[in-house]
Amino acid sequence: MTGRFDGKVAIVTGASRGIGLGVAERLVAEGAKVLITARKEEALREAVAHLGEENATFVAGAADVSEHQDEAIATAIDRFGGLDFLVNNTGINPVYGRTVEIDLTAAQKILTVNVLAATAWAQKAYAASLGENGGAIVNIASVAGLKPSPMIGMYGVSKAAVIRLTQELAVELAPAIRVNAVSPAVVKTRFAGALYEGREEEVAAAYPMKRLGVPEDIAAAVAFLLSDDAGWITGQNITLDGGLTLTGGV
Repeated sequence: MTGRFDGKVAIVTGASRGIGLGVAERLVAEGAKVLITARKEEALREAVAHLGEENATFVAGAADVSEHQDEAIATAIDRFGGLDFLVNNTGINPVYGRTVEIDLTAAQKILTVNVLAATAWAQKAYAASLGENGGAIVNIASVAGLKPSPMIGMYGVSKAAVIRLTQELAVELAPAIRVNAVSPAVVKTRFAGALYEGREEEVAAAYPMKRLGVPEDIAAAVAFLLSDDAGWITGQNITLDGGLTLTGGV
């Protein structure tokens, strides 16, 4: 790798596995120090051992809890000497069914974790470091936020809000801080398992690229958006979908 993130420090939320861990791996490979978060401490310990304890640390907790956010940001700065990047990856989708019938408590939780927590992380990263020193934020959205997504409608609503949040922050924080988003289609992770397990070939057939995504696909795009190579890009959402939305799919 190029070492283009030498001396940089990143926080990646929801990064004990899946897309978040893939992003952390890519950033470490290119020279960054990374703090990762998730709910389960043991999974985070395993992830840090994989990344290398000289390169990574963790704070366990729920992404939507203010005290957890504060602890994670303070730990990153204390351990690695600063904070340059934030990747808001945490997302939940605990329900499946029609939006008109969704339990409103579940809907509230989706919006709290997927939208309000991402907002809070950005606010606190800005206050702690990015506002003074500059940097970049990438929010993980979804193709479900681009058009109606039957049976996961509130998740789609939340990801549409993440895309709009990205635009608002990009305007407010320019020029010192760039804010962008990526919208993956189905990526082969435990989170998305119900969408493809047992029928991966059938699901992949709808994609012009004839395969589902893998975490490395998302990590490469996130690393680009954080890097100086994307220095004139802000407020954008990159669709990472193997061509799915070109054919009318979600």
